[in-house]
Amino acid sequence: MLKKVTAMAIFASVLALTGCQTTPDQTSAQAAENLQQLQNRTWMVTHIGSEEIKTAPTARHIPSLQFDAATQRVSGADGCNRIMGSYSVSKDRLTLSQMAGTKMACMNNDNLDQKFNAALTKVTHYQVYSKTLKLMDSYGNPVIQLTSAVQPR
Repeated sequence: MLKKVTAMAIFASVLALTGCQTTPDQTSAQAAENLQQLQNRTWMVTHIGSEEIKTAPTARHIPSLQFDAATQRVSGADGCNRIMGSYSVSKDRLTLSQMAGTKMACMNNDNLDQKFNAALTKVTHYQVYSKTLKLMDSYGNPVIQLTSAVQPR
């Protein structure tokens, strides 16, 4: 009797595990949706750390980022200079690399460009919620928050 119960328990466990393997991985589906929301739109900076960033809509170099899905390149502005580089994504991890920028002299921008570039070096993860993008450090602390003002391209 004990052998039958043991055999049935093993069979039920194998059947349950096999059934779980054919179920789509919800984490992967969510990661794919987040990646689709991240790419091919313009993200404008609203916060660096806990500091709110306010820029006039007519400002020349509004701090912003764009993630191009086709080329895996990131580009934008830091509040003074144009910036560019490459990026890679794995689930909720975001790696920015080979970042470069122009070196224009900027006056009266309250060191916004320096704050933005310093924050970018800390980015390791991201979260997308509707029109809000949070770039976070390795501890999960938001270092930059951005918003999308337009629909994806």
